[in-house]
Amino acid sequence: MLTTLNTAYTDTRAADLAWALGREPLPALATLDVELADAALQLRLLGASHQVLLEEERGTCSETVACIPGSRTPLPLGVAKRVGDWEYEFAAHVEVLSPGAFAGRAQELLALVADHPHGLVGVFPGSPHAFTALLAQGQQGQVSWRTWHAYPQEGRLVATRTRVGACAETARPGRSGGGGRSGVGGRSGVFTG
Repeated sequence: MLTTLNTAYTDTRAADLAWALGREPLPALATLDVELADAALQLRLLGASHQVLLEEERGTCSETVACIPGSRTPLPLGVAKRVGDWEYEFAAHVEVLSPGAFAGRAQELLALVADHPHGLVGVFPGSPHAFTALLAQGQQGQVSWRTWHAYPQEGRLVATRTRVGACAETARPGRSGGGGRSGVGGRSGVFTG
């Protein structure tokens, strides 16, 4: 789903992005509800980037990557941690591109996400290449999402990948306390893909 965001371009530098886990829902300019692998996700475009809310039988998880006033948690290159009965894995990468390469990459990503049934992209006013995009997937018992935050004035594209799956001890067949659903399974370790 493609939308034009009716707001000022808030986080105008890639370095302003911060990461937070477990925040309450923030005001959203656009949302997309997605059902994947027995989990409900809400992809949220904020004036200051994105938030993903995950709800599943085991509980909830909230990821925010945005310009968060007062935040002291910069965007990490990678995070692997346990959140309740889940393994949460996050990775971020910043691409620095020439103006021509940036425009081509932006068009490619806009087309990919806008046409995907589990994709949400918001274009900020002032530049067709200033956007935030989210794309969710469910496969092999896991839920994952990718995001892209475009900063054409800097030639920087911030890409993130997140994967959430059941902890190994709760995902094993026959183990008590593992929850009734088997739709979110996982593995541990840092997600680098």
